[in-house]
Amino acid sequence: MASKEKQVTYDTTNSYSSLNSLTSKTKNIWICCHGLGYLSRYFIQYFKRLDANENYIIAPQAQAKYYQSSDFKHVGASWLTKEDTALELQNVMAYLDAVFTEEVAGKEKNLILFGYSQGVSIITRWMASRQLPAKALFLHSGSIPPELEAEQFAYLAPETPIYLLYGDEDQYITEEKLAGQKKIATRLFGNRLQLYPFKGIHEVKPQLVAEIVKKEGF
Repeated sequence: MASKEKQVTYDTTNSYSSLNSLTSKTKNIWICCHGLGYLSRYFIQYFKRLDANENYIIAPQAQAKYYQSSDFKHVGASWLTKEDTALELQNVMAYLDAVFTEEVAGKEKNLILFGYSQGVSIITRWMASRQLPAKALFLHSGSIPPELEAEQFAYLAPETPIYLLYGDEDQYITEEKLAGQKKIATRLFGNRLQLYPFKGIHEVKPQLVAEIVKKEGF
């Protein structure tokens, strides 16, 4: 007799990390989705270069944790895999919604969304699904899901900047893949798109992010 795969619904709890304090001086609330293998408490350290008085940082935590090597010392996390992707994405969205309700909803601050590596696919899907009123979107060294449509981002103001950051020696980005990502990004965001290539491999560039923020006057 063949086995059957079933589903059950239950409540769960997950952590997230924050940096700085949310005060009357805060201008921006950031929601920053990490890449494969990160924990939020380490990933959030990349945002220490931003003005602590004006920027309140939130780093959600991917729920699927795993040991990164056979010595069982270092733990990482993944947002999604090819297994039950649609169902897992629903769970991720529900979690991000809860973080948004807890930290952002009802507060008159600029919302800045940031995705790094695997986090790019999460932040763009969430933004498109929930029509989030972002002041800016940072897409750093990751892939934009091909199923997204320009109509899902049409609600954004024409002046909303979309920053595409990538390393010129990124070991995961071929010329063909880069060309494809630029094509997708242009289709989705049009004239809002700004390209920021940098010298480097697949790594977070906090200095570049800080420079963009300073230049744009967020």
